[in-house]
Amino acid sequence: MAWMYILECCDNSYYVGSTKDLKRRMSQHQDGIGSNYTSKRLPVKLVYCEEYDRVDEAFYREKQVQGWTRRKREALINGTPELLPALAKKVFDRNKIEKDNLINGELGG
Repeated sequence: MAWMYILECCDNSYYVGSTKDLKRRMSQHQDGIGSNYTSKRLPVKLVYCEEYDRVDEAFYREKQVQGWTRRKREALINGTPELLPALAKKVFDRNKIEKDNLINGELGG
């Protein structure tokens, strides 16, 4: 078995990792030898995990979730995955786009 997990650090940041032995990895994190990132943000708390049959699947999921925004990670942690599609959509600021276009001379007058 393998795991993708999310830790909440003492500064309220999140750490996403994967492992074959979740209990051992948690001990490593709490002892300050789990990762450079978490060693500076102790204590940490396990707030989410997913179990996989294979390590490569857990690692793939780790990399996917690492690329997510805080809001998407929190939707996963809070058990509201139905929010993920809406959180994945890019929100465009129309005023900023129009201003950028004017600066770049892309709008006719």
